[in-house]
Amino acid sequence: MLLDLSTIRSAHERYEKVYRPEAFAPDDDYRVAAPVALALDIYKDRETFRLVGRVQSELELACSRCLEPFRWKVDEPFELTYRPQRENTGDAEQEIEERDFSSAFYQNDEIDLEQLMRERFEMSMPMKPLCRADCKGLCPTCGTNLNLGTCACKTERDDPRFAALKEMRRDG
Repeated sequence: MLLDLSTIRSAHERYEKVYRPEAFAPDDDYRVAAPVALALDIYKDRETFRLVGRVQSELELACSRCLEPFRWKVDEPFELTYRPQRENTGDAEQEIEERDFSSAFYQNDEIDLEQLMRERFEMSMPMKPLCRADCKGLCPTCGTNLNLGTCACKTERDDPRFAALKEMRRDG
């Protein structure tokens, strides 16, 4: 999934492609569950390329409460500026500027579009994926998915730090 920059001759070109989910190797945090639509405009200024576009797909995530898989819709816009790797002279300490977050470097006249799409996937994912807002999760004792049923486990826990207070309450 490489974009060959040597084939870009004009100052502005359009790139659109749909990738099959199987083209993406499995990741620990998600699985690509639907075709990935990548559409972008390429703006060329000598050796600098500005890519403005959008990645659309669906990922399969595991709920952080009940561990059940669910689908997450991805619709992530982006605007990135790519410069040749030889311009990456980051040997001195310097303050990071806002434009540094939208800049990247390319080598051998190629941009890795898979890396770009994976970054968009990860940017779209919630910090705590939930299958639904009211997910009840798993019983901490027996592991039953509380969204699907109930269990007979004791829900109150006795905190040993308060044992002396409970004893005083009984005696009083």
